[in-house]
Amino acid sequence: MVPEKLGSFLHHCAKTKSFRLGISLHAAAIKTGTLAEIFIGNHVLNFYAKCGCIDAARHLFDEMPHRNLVTWSAMISGYDQSNRPHIALQLFSQMQTYFRPNEHVFSSVLSSCSEITDLYLGRQIHAQSLKLRHACVIFVLNSLILLYMKCGMCTDALLIFADSKSDSVSLVSYNIAITGLVENKQQEKGIELYRSMSRQGLVPDRFTFAGLLGPGQPIYDLSVVMQLHGQMLKLGLDYIAFSGNIFIALYSNYNLIDEPEKVFRSIEEKDAISWNTVIAALCHCEDNSKALDIFREMVNDRNVGPDDFTYASVLSAAARTGSMRNGKEIHARLIRTRQAYDVGVGNSLVNMYAKNGSITSSYTIFQQMEIRNIFSWNSIIAAFANHGLAEKAMALFEEMTKTGLAPDSVTFLELLTACNHSGRLDAGRALFNSMSEIYGITPAANHLCCLVDLLGRAGRITEANEYARKYSVINDAVVLGSLLSSCRLHGGVIAGEEIAKKLLELGHVTRCSSYVLLSNLYAMNRKWDCVDRTRNLIRVGGLKKEPACSLIEVKVLVSGF
Repeated sequence: MVPEKLGSFLHHCAKTKSFRLGISLHAAAIKTGTLAEIFIGNHVLNFYAKCGCIDAARHLFDEMPHRNLVTWSAMISGYDQSNRPHIALQLFSQMQTYFRPNEHVFSSVLSSCSEITDLYLGRQIHAQSLKLRHACVIFVLNSLILLYMKCGMCTDALLIFADSKSDSVSLVSYNIAITGLVENKQQEKGIELYRSMSRQGLVPDRFTFAGLLGPGQPIYDLSVVMQLHGQMLKLGLDYIAFSGNIFIALYSNYNLIDEPEKVFRSIEEKDAISWNTVIAALCHCEDNSKALDIFREMVNDRNVGPDDFTYASVLSAAARTGSMRNGKEIHARLIRTRQAYDVGVGNSLVNMYAKNGSITSSYTIFQQMEIRNIFSWNSIIAAFANHGLAEKAMALFEEMTKTGLAPDSVTFLELLTACNHSGRLDAGRALFNSMSEIYGITPAANHLCCLVDLLGRAGRITEANEYARKYSVINDAVVLGSLLSSCRLHGGVIAGEEIAKKLLELGHVTRCSSYVLLSNLYAMNRKWDCVDRTRNLIRVGGLKKEPACSLIEVKVLVSGF
């Protein structure tokens, strides 16, 4: 085979990542003796590097009798693209003994500096690129902008951007700069740069909008997001999964219910991320029934199937709807279609069965899990705690600590809840004190609320007050509500009035629960005038008591009453 043709074929295999064909061509190069030619050797090395076989590329590199600048460039680029920046920079240092770096080498090593955020070395390489007159090359310029943005030096990055010639700045340059500004929480400057780009006549692409919008968190006012969405619609980019997925996540973070599904429906070729994002968005907006409907559509789609992330989301949705039927159907499909699943899916199964009242099934799933993390233990401890089985929850806590896994704040919250439900005062107090004394965890307001409620139910209101003052949460509305509830339970009118007055002073009474507790406290002590006055405050304030709700599943439908 003619070396030029062999080189052309190897180049094509590197571009298309045709691994099997490339190996065959490597074998042909060995048989024909052309591998010793530096031209062919470089193509084979580049092929392995581009296909992600960086160790095979390095083996070939070490065996090559002769190397030129292209050889070193391909090897450095390969390490950079394989996320091994330190080795790329080591090779760059070695190469300079033999060759001066070219623009391709500079682009790769600057990218490696960005990866490890080494600003000092990056500036040295920047200075060297200026001396050798390669800094104005478009892809070197882009690597420099990326370096300074990754290192948080936005002003320096924008100076490079502004000082470059207009013909050296491409859409990619703008995209890197815009993305860097948003990542460094300078989204207003990112919007300004976007407008400047539009005035230059450059048409934004999907990467421009992805950079502007960030990772899907609400960093702009909703009006700005809708304007950007409108721009995408005009440019015909809304049907692409890459763009649509961002807007699905973004609209759900603004707690918009209908918009995520509308965007989802507009995507022509939906990928797994599209399905997972819309299901997670609907769960986030608490439209769990719709999330389960979307899951059924996904199951019937031949182009994509559910993954671990999908199952974790829909199992959480099934847990919130209180539908054991839906949960069991999902679990059955999981058993049929997947031999193994992620620990997150196992945790969701534990949670789903517990929330639907099947503590036995929940514990069985937990026991079958080969790998357990802190979320697994917290889920099963919460399951027993919420079912009033404090002894089992405590036994699981002991078992967890024996495995060497350290508890977190959620673990203690669930354990305190278990003690609260079962009235285990001494155990609850000991657990609360051990948080800071043994495990170094500072109790939060919700931990204190559990302890205050536990002490209050036992009639120890003074001790509960002392704990609240000690941890400086005496002005926390939830803690005060717990103290007020304790006063009602034990008829402490004077203390109850003081707590209610404090709640009103704080301005935290947006629900009528505190007024109802105070009213009931007066009624217990036959202070009917005070009862009438308190009830009148509820009417004047326009507050309404939220009615309790129970769920019942009949056939396929879950109804509340």
